[in-house]
Amino acid sequence: MRVLLIGANGYLGRFVADRLLADPAVQLTALGRGDDADVRFDLASGSPGALTRFLDAVHPGVVINCAGATRGGARELTRHNTVAVATVCEALRRSGCGARLVQIGCGAEYGPSQPGSSTAEDAVPRPGGPYGVSKLAATELVLGSGLDAVVLRVFSPAGPGTPAGSPLGRLAEAMRRAMQSGDGELKLTGLGAQRDFIDVRDVARAVHAASLSAAQGVINIGSGRAVRLRDAAAVLARVAGYGGALHELDGPPNPLRATIGHPRPDPDHPAHTAHPPHPTHAAHATHAAHNAPIAYPDGCGSWQQADVRTARDRLGWRPRINLEESLGDIWMEAACRI
Repeated sequence: MRVLLIGANGYLGRFVADRLLADPAVQLTALGRGDDADVRFDLASGSPGALTRFLDAVHPGVVINCAGATRGGARELTRHNTVAVATVCEALRRSGCGARLVQIGCGAEYGPSQPGSSTAEDAVPRPGGPYGVSKLAATELVLGSGLDAVVLRVFSPAGPGTPAGSPLGRLAEAMRRAMQSGDGELKLTGLGAQRDFIDVRDVARAVHAASLSAAQGVINIGSGRAVRLRDAAAVLARVAGYGGALHELDGPPNPLRATIGHPRPDPDHPAHTAHPPHPTHAAHATHAAHNAPIAYPDGCGSWQQADVRTARDRLGWRPRINLEESLGDIWMEAACRI
């Protein structure tokens, strides 16, 4: 099977490439903007005609699109996440290759969910930010293209290669710095959000399964379980062997609460004194909050959890890697910087 993988050098694309290369039945060609791609092509600026000519030459049976942007302004996100997908769809319509399209979508397309609920594929998408809007527009282009296509809505990927700027990546980096400096106390903010974390290697397995299946439409890819970021921090601390205290600066309306380790009594804490904190301590806390991990800036509010029954039924896929293993791999990469 000839497979054209777009975005093979990205966070998800690297693991999808590894998964496909492990399949002896797959003949893989990587297309992207980097020098190490088999073919250099920028979807955001390249023409559908140029991509059509390449498709007719390679004649893939499956096209997998892992390319896209997660950060930037609305214009940049639209260019990389929506216009690029329009180029892929138009090129496939013009081409005679008849390839199946596997498009990587995201859970942010749904927007905020009711706490305690699981979001199924038939939920009405209401993205809460420009990233989700740009990805939803791409999904609609794929679904309306008339192509043999499936969109995998990936929720919150984690594991090796997690970007340092992501909430889990920033959490690991903050813990690394605390351990490196011998700081027995870590002040963090934004730990209340609950997200459905799914290991990036499980995502790659889902992409592989989707490329071999006849499934069409939208399919959620997640663990099916929401985890609070503060609980992920507790697991990360255990994996890292961090014995200090983790204080949540913007938690429920109680004084600072230690959620990890064995905190020392804080004489400036309102729970221990009737006097307000000294200005020096307040400034320190503000600085710590500014530099600490924040909640997911994906426009999905406080809760997101995927209903993954469709992936099980139509792809024969289930997640295999638990969050502790994913966090362990994130920590191993962060620890290498100590």
